[in-house]
Amino acid sequence: MTWRPKLVALDIDGTLTAVGSNHIAPAVKAAITRATEHGAVVVLCTGRSLVGIRAVAPQLPVSYGVCSNGAVWWDPALGEVTKRVTFDPGPTIKTLRALLPGAVFAVEQIGVGNLSLGEFLPGDLWGTTTQVTFEEMAVPTSRLVMRWLDHTPAELAFAVRELELPGIEWSVDHTEAWLTAVPPDVSKGSALDELVAQLGISASDALAIGDGSNDVEMLKWAGLGVAMGQAPAHVQAMADEVAPTVLEDGAAQVLNRFFPG
Repeated sequence: MTWRPKLVALDIDGTLTAVGSNHIAPAVKAAITRATEHGAVVVLCTGRSLVGIRAVAPQLPVSYGVCSNGAVWWDPALGEVTKRVTFDPGPTIKTLRALLPGAVFAVEQIGVGNLSLGEFLPGDLWGTTTQVTFEEMAVPTSRLVMRWLDHTPAELAFAVRELELPGIEWSVDHTEAWLTAVPPDVSKGSALDELVAQLGISASDALAIGDGSNDVEMLKWAGLGVAMGQAPAHVQAMADEVAPTVLEDGAAQVLNRFFPG
């Protein structure tokens, strides 16, 4: 029998959309719709906050949303957060401020926006941004993000190459000088593993598609992990195969193999 995934886990930025955009190409929308028509469970699995995923989810027949790299779960049908995990961002902010002068930070306020320490670039953050002091920011959160202003992704990756940040999971973006931190033992992969256990689906029956460092655990976890064509080499190396790029509607091309029209 031909293998067909029972669950499809999809990153957003760089997989379904150009980075920072909410536009999904018609071919990608059609492919995802066909997957659901064939009975697959579709999960958006993103580093975006809840506010960010809500900007995309209404365009698609989505069963679940895994936000903030796995720290926040959202049920689109109910319009409710069903799970959130938090951590204290204070120690991480202190360490990064000392190492990376000029860095700015934001912690997620679920469903609202962010508390910000410093000015981010326009369009960086989803929802309402409130400027606060360090003391006001050091409150339990599901997601901490940092941008190192006036630096490149390569410069950030080099600066943190030997950095240890205990008590969190963290990843560095490959398109911007951007770091995301979430609670310990939380990732897209761990969240999906817990979700499929509840749904009675095996990881071997899951297809995952992504393009970033924060997708690696998800790609390794899935029965078939597919990296986008523009993904960094280390992400592609962790995948079972590599799709065309997001500009070529690569996610649609993968889905069309399993869910034909």
